[in-house]
Amino acid sequence: MTTSSSEQGVSLGMPQLPAPAYPDDVRARLEADGREIIARYPDSRSALLPLLHLVQAEEGHVTRTGQQFCANLLGLTTAEVAAVATFYSMYRRRPSGDYQVGVCTNTLCAVMGGDAIFESLQEHLGVGNGETTDDGKVTLEHIECNAACDFAPVVMVNWEFFDNQTPASARRLVDDLRTGAPVEPTRGAPMCTFKETARILAGFPDERPGAVEASGGAGPASLVGLRLARGETAPARVVHPRGSGAPEDQSPTTEHLSSHDAPQDTSASDPAHPAGPVAEEGE
Repeated sequence: MTTSSSEQGVSLGMPQLPAPAYPDDVRARLEADGREIIARYPDSRSALLPLLHLVQAEEGHVTRTGQQFCANLLGLTTAEVAAVATFYSMYRRRPSGDYQVGVCTNTLCAVMGGDAIFESLQEHLGVGNGETTDDGKVTLEHIECNAACDFAPVVMVNWEFFDNQTPASARRLVDDLRTGAPVEPTRGAPMCTFKETARILAGFPDERPGAVEASGGAGPASLVGLRLARGETAPARVVHPRGSGAPEDQSPTTEHLSSHDAPQDTSASDPAHPAGPVAEEGE
């Protein structure tokens, strides 16, 4: 028994028509911004990544119209632009929400509760991976790594960090995003919409009062290695599980270090357990 091309989801019809152009006023505005971006680079082709963020800021995802615009402005083919736009996950290929909620489900975040957070948000929002709520506010996705393992499990909203999350705190977070309640990241600048974030990633300044100053730097847990390298050792301490309560002698301002920060015995520090093979080769 054979399956028809239509049943297989394969289209054998006419080629896709060229993408429609932006309205004249939109095109003129984007061209002015695009020329400013291109002027930053010795080779115009290098401006493709920020230009894709620019068109994403216009429509919330990279459309065929946006790809055609970038191609025309840089003298590239649409195939060259599409190859880049479809390679990087930060470029969206279909309409998405005002807030991109990404839950890290890579190894450390997963075992610390990331999988439970993602499953809880799927049920709470009624959407699957990469899907958007009916009100257009939240797009949920799992992501491989937020590069914030020392604050696991981590959720990101429009690339801003929300550290040490739980299923309950993550549900409150998305509820606040949908109702417009004030939301403050654990670290980084105040929240803005995905389109606004895309324009900032295109290289244009964040003009919100105090936003740049609020960006801050790395959290204390991220700087432990730097302190150790400088010889600024601190007493090693094991972090107690969430909800277990802190010991009575623990100050609320004490930094939350990991048990991995404690000095470990090595062959150099423990002569009773030397490194290296214990038998001659061939035995």
